[in-house]
Amino acid sequence: YFISSHFSSSPDRIQPLIRLGMILLVWAFTFFGSDIQKIDTVGLQEIEVISPAYERFGQGQKSIKWSQKDLEAYQSRSLADLLADQSPVFIRSYGPGMLASPSFRGSSAGHTAVFWNGIPLNSPSLGQSDFSLLPVFAIDQASLQFGSSGALLGNEAIGGSVNLKSQAGFQEKSSLLLSQEFSSFGNYQTNVKGSISGKKLALQSKIYHQFAANKYPFRNLALPGTPIQEQDHAQVIQKGIVADLNWRISDNKSLKTSIWLHQAEREIQPPMGSSTQDFQEDQALRWSMNYEVFKKKSTLSFQSGLVREELIFNEIENNTSQFILGGTWDYFPTEQLSYHSGARITLVKGDLSTYAATDERLEIFQSAKYSPTNRLSLSLNLRQLGYGDQLVPLIPGAGLDWTFLEQKNQSLELKISAGRGFKVPTLNDRFWSPGGNPELLPENSWNVESGLHWKKNSFSQSLTFYSMNVDNWIIWLPQGSFWSPQNIRKVRSDGVEYQGSMKFKTGAVDWISQWQYSLNRAVSLVGISQNDPSLGKQLPYTPRHQAGLSLQAQVQRFSIQAQTNYTGERKITADNPRTLSPFFLADLGISYTGFSISKIQIPLQVRIQNLLNTQYQVIYLRPMPGRSIHFTISFQL
Repeated sequence: YFISSHFSSSPDRIQPLIRLGMILLVWAFTFFGSDIQKIDTVGLQEIEVISPAYERFGQGQKSIKWSQKDLEAYQSRSLADLLADQSPVFIRSYGPGMLASPSFRGSSAGHTAVFWNGIPLNSPSLGQSDFSLLPVFAIDQASLQFGSSGALLGNEAIGGSVNLKSQAGFQEKSSLLLSQEFSSFGNYQTNVKGSISGKKLALQSKIYHQFAANKYPFRNLALPGTPIQEQDHAQVIQKGIVADLNWRISDNKSLKTSIWLHQAEREIQPPMGSSTQDFQEDQALRWSMNYEVFKKKSTLSFQSGLVREELIFNEIENNTSQFILGGTWDYFPTEQLSYHSGARITLVKGDLSTYAATDERLEIFQSAKYSPTNRLSLSLNLRQLGYGDQLVPLIPGAGLDWTFLEQKNQSLELKISAGRGFKVPTLNDRFWSPGGNPELLPENSWNVESGLHWKKNSFSQSLTFYSMNVDNWIIWLPQGSFWSPQNIRKVRSDGVEYQGSMKFKTGAVDWISQWQYSLNRAVSLVGISQNDPSLGKQLPYTPRHQAGLSLQAQVQRFSIQAQTNYTGERKITADNPRTLSPFFLADLGISYTGFSISKIQIPLQVRIQNLLNTQYQVIYLRPMPGRSIHFTISFQL
């Protein structure tokens, strides 16, 4: 009832589909959610698990993947923190808990596709996601796909894509986790997670609550004498619940469904020298369901999903909703060949302060992979998309993975890919009043990359070269008394990314080291005029150099980890007259997992962020916090 009433404003043509999906979800919970013990006694064969298409057909493309165990160190932090520390993605953050958007290889935030359980999360009105509102605790897996992947992933996958997953897992026993973090500046976070499973049914639920007063001192560079002041308008409250259900219906059928409710209330941190008192509320309802049928040489999957978002800025309300319905068919005729094909329908509605609009999108896609040997794989991906009365040209992508050197303890792999990406103009771009431009063309890109991946025992390195061109880049320009978007700019981005990791042991100490460096040149090739001063200049807020290094030492149940990150100089404006200084950050974490009471494990963790108390800005005149201490105690059963 709550969900039906919450979406009563959806258009009539979406209502029957939403109701059907809600009925199936409620039926699933009520029919088998109350008799786990009885279901647990049924013997079942193992169901084959098919990895996502972007993993199976993304040959030649760079990717990073984190498991649930990898994410545990970030359980009280946001996805923005994880990517800033553990990837070459630059996060444009306006302050702790404030807007945080990603930039893959010099692209904009709107050129990053974000998915949760296969459902797109980017706002249809803004065309991007705020990563500060995506807590790591809410997800079980996270992965990054670099480069233009329009053929594999669809809209907005120009610079890269972020794929998030939450799923109840089948495990031997039930589990319960209570975690409490206390930290500097009046901040704390509470997390609760419970799971129960049998042989056929697995349930998982997570609840989180974060309060961040963010009362940290900073030097106000906008006032004479640059006095030290305390931040007094940056409070953030976030809370939410995630529920996952995984049902093995029979030997060859499964149903997975998840629901994620999130709410945030934020005092928008003003820039230095400003006394604005803006306030923003964000509410989101996300739901996904997958039904899979496994056969000897094929898999059939049906997916539906719903994303409803409400944003209230200074009492001005904006609502958007997306309903997704799709299906895929995977076919494996031989061990060397595999095919993936499907279609997806997306119904979009926007009810904003200056306009109301709807949009319909249809995507048809096909992928094929050929592996003549265990050392060589080739893939071809195609996608066709139509929206409204527009048809995007066919989107292709191809890749190759070739392990041309393989010995007993080492291997050397070559990865090559080329692909096209695209971005449909957002609802704001087309319908904002005044200024919206319904005649806008989709942004499109071409990306080529090649990389070498070398592994020897527990030592690995990778070196990736890439080049990307983005055409029809949408930019808002003044048109008399208002602003309007136009397809004006053309941008080229080239660079190199290097990553490495090593595991070794000295006496009783186990060591893990990881490092990375990225060099990116992203410039405008075509500007708003022939005399545009931005031509040939590095794009604003795009660092040319980034680097990171982490080192972890573990002795039995005690571990210590040091993390350092370097971010190079950034230009503030397109014509580059002013820059932000580079900055170096260091974090230190200490954890101990040896405490227990009966069957209750009590892990302890102390983390010091910005150990050197560096004063820095990611965005001009937006101060970031200095040194902070975070203490976390957990109870695991």
